[in-house]
Amino acid sequence: MGRYTGPVCRLCRSQGVKLFLKGERCFTPRCGVERRKTPPGPHAAAGARRRRPTDFGIHLREKQKVRWVYGLLEKQFSNTFDTASKTPGVTGSLLMQLLERRLDNVAFRFGFGESRSKARQIVTHGHILVNGRSVAIPSFVVKIGDKISWKEQSRKGEMFKNLQAGSIGKRPVPRWLKAASDGASGEVIALPEPTDIDTTVDTRMITEYYSKR
Repeated sequence: MGRYTGPVCRLCRSQGVKLFLKGERCFTPRCGVERRKTPPGPHAAAGARRRRPTDFGIHLREKQKVRWVYGLLEKQFSNTFDTASKTPGVTGSLLMQLLERRLDNVAFRFGFGESRSKARQIVTHGHILVNGRSVAIPSFVVKIGDKISWKEQSRKGEMFKNLQAGSIGKRPVPRWLKAASDGASGEVIALPEPTDIDTTVDTRMITEYYSKR
């Protein structure tokens, strides 16, 4: 399946905010948003004027921001929205909850990867177990009681050793997850609430965007 492989710092600059797509680098002066405050493209040239965005443009931008944060293609994101819209409750909140419950995001939240893209790579390479069974599908949606862990043989590899010296234990684990003391496993103890999600987004704009399809 195709995926965006261009410079992710351009995505952050286009939004004008950090989307934290490059892990630890986003917290350093090397961050693209810190180094270049202007949006990418010829319109960012000195003296260039940008047109006022339309309502559609504002809604699209908010949708794109969330899609880029979680690393989804448009079809994947649209399908996730459709699932949320068919579930009783507030569609925007349910959408964010489904995105947070993706296995690649859960692995990222546990610190198994310094960014979501790295965590997705770890999942697709078969390093992660869910309830003792290998799951190599990043879009797998976890539920309460699921136990997520590294494969025993994977813990002996250089990737895990480097991870132990890096991101594991450095980021706070959200309240709906419980990390084990070994740094290589954890459990889903609740469903994520809106207050548990650190991605700043106006989900109403996303709902309005898809309501106009």
